[in-house]
Amino acid sequence: MGFLTRIFTWWNGYTIGTALFTWRNGEQVGADSQGNRYFRESNGGRRRWVLYDGEVDASRVPPEWHAWLHHTVEATPVEQPPLVKPWEKDHLPNLTGTAGAHHPKGSLLKANTAAPARDYQAWSPEN
Repeated sequence: MGFLTRIFTWWNGYTIGTALFTWRNGEQVGADSQGNRYFRESNGGRRRWVLYDGEVDASRVPPEWHAWLHHTVEATPVEQPPLVKPWEKDHLPNLTGTAGAHHPKGSLLKANTAAPARDYQAWSPEN
């Protein structure tokens, strides 16, 4: 089943067609901390792409690689590392819909919290 999945589904990782295109035309220029690998055309073309390590989710691409993929900068983060400010946090993918998602105070999905108390009395037509 893994072979058929690799042929027909792109959301579980790259397809066989993408792997063959990358093998024939790609030059790996770097990787990020999540294991995603970044490529450009080896024949001098301008095409750039990423092969995700695991689930395909664009929010898993760190900002410095996003800038390179979209031709905002010419040098890769490997060639010219970005300046990291002391207040910057490490990149996190979008956690919406996962166990790590943010649930604000009072959310029914937040663990170990009671439903918020009502501080108003609802209107009814009898009053």
